Amino acid sequence: MTAPVRIPFPVVDEVSRHCLQEEEPETVHIEVHLPGPVDQPRLRKAFTEALHRHPRILMREAKGPWYRRRYEWELTPEPDVEVVTFAPPGPRALQDARTRALTEAPPLSMSPPIRLEVVDSVLFLTINHTALDGPACLRILATAAELYGGRDNAPAAPPVRPADPRQEPPDTPTTWSPPARVAPGTPDPSPGNGMLVTELPLPHRPKGSPYTVNDQLMVTTALTIAHWNREHGARPRPLRITMPVDDRPRDTTMPIGNGTRLVEVPFATAELDHPDMSALLRRTAERTRTLKALPRPQLGHGAALLTAPWAPVAARAALTRTLRRAAAPWTSTTLLSNIGRIPYPLDFGEETGRAHAVWFSAPARMPRGLTVTTASTAGRLHLALRWSRALLSHGDGAHLRDLFEHYLHTTEVTP
Repeated sequence: MTAPVRIPFPVVDEVSRHCLQEEEPETVHIEVHLPGPVDQPRLRKAFTEALHRHPRILMREAKGPWYRRRYEWELTPEPDVEVVTFAPPGPRALQDARTRALTEAPPLSMSPPIRLEVVDSVLFLTINHTALDGPACLRILATAAELYGGRDNAPAAPPVRPADPRQEPPDTPTTWSPPARVAPGTPDPSPGNGMLVTELPLPHRPKGSPYTVNDQLMVTTALTIAHWNREHGARPRPLRITMPVDDRPRDTTMPIGNGTRLVEVPFATAELDHPDMSALLRRTAERTRTLKALPRPQLGHGAALLTAPWAPVAARAALTRTLRRAAAPWTSTTLLSNIGRIPYPLDFGEETGRAHAVWFSAPARMPRGLTVTTASTAGRLHLALRWSRALLSHGDGAHLRDLFEHYLHTTEVTP
C-alpha cells in the first residue's frame, strides 16, 4: 500500500496552528444566497467531485511524535467525513447557521477541514483558517457550481487599470509607535465572535479616479474606527489597517491553501480629523499601490524564522505564543479584507440560478477584536462586521455598521 503524500505546513498554517484558541475558533465563513432551491443529491455529488478536481483540499493534519520538527498535512484520496449537510428550515435557521460558522471549526484531524451547510437556498461554507482561506474555497465552490448546473463558471478577467506613472514615494506616516486599538464597547459575557452582515450600494467613483473602490473602503474603515474611538473617549493614536493581498490566478490552476500575504496601511491621527477627502483618498491609493508592489513574505520575515525547523514544534509553539502576546500592543488596529468583485458567476443552472449575494467574514480574535470583510456581487456591496465578544456587543456592531455606511457615502467625492 502506498504511503499517503505528506506536505509540511506552510508558514501561515504553522503560526495559526501554534496559536489556536478553543474560545475563539479560527474560522472563515462564506455565505452564498441563491434565487432558487437546491437539489440535495445533485449538490452533494457536485461538491464532492469539486473536491477531487482540487485534491490539495483533501487533507488532514498528520499524526506525529511530540518531538517532531514540523506539522504536516496528509493528503487523502477521499473525504473522511460527509462535507455537505442540509439544515431543516425554520425562523432562526439562517442565524443558527451563521452562529455555527463562528463557533464550530471543522477539525484539522478530518479531511477536508471545511463543511458546506445548506439552509433553503443559502450555502454556508465554513473553513478552518489554519488550513485554507476564503478565495481558495470560493474557487472550489465555483467548480461545484459548474458541475452542478452545467454552466461556464470561468472567472471574469480582472479589471484593466492604466499603468501608474512614475511617482515619488508615498507620504506614509511613521509606524514606530503602537497603533490605536478599537475602543471597548459593551462586551458580552460569552466568549467567541459575533457577526453582522448587511448589503449596501457600491460607492460611486468618478471615471478616471486615481483611487479604487478598495481605497474607498480602506478610508471608510479608518474613519469609522476613528469616529468610534472618539465617541468612546480613547486617546487619539495613529491607525494601522491590515490588508490581505492575493496574487494567485483565479482559474482552476489556483493554488489551494492560505495564499494571501498581509500588508499594513498606516493613517496618521491628523489625516482622519476633518479630512480633505480627495487628498486622503489619493494618499491612501499611493500607499496601497506601493505596499502591493513590494515583495514580502506572507507574514513577514520574523514568521519565517519562527517556523524554521530548528527545534521541535512544541517548543516553537510555546515561543510563538509568547512572542505573539508580547507583540500584541503593536498588532494592527483592524483587518479589512476586500474580496472585491466576486470573479465567478456562481451560476448553478436554470432551477437554482446565479448567486445574488455573497458574504465573507474573517476571524476577529483579540487584540484586534474587529474585522471588516467586503465583497461585491450583482452591483451591490456585501459587508460583514465580525467582532470578539470580549470587546463588543451586537448593539456595538450595529452602530459600527451605521458609521461605516455614513463614511462610505462621504468617499463619493467629485474631482
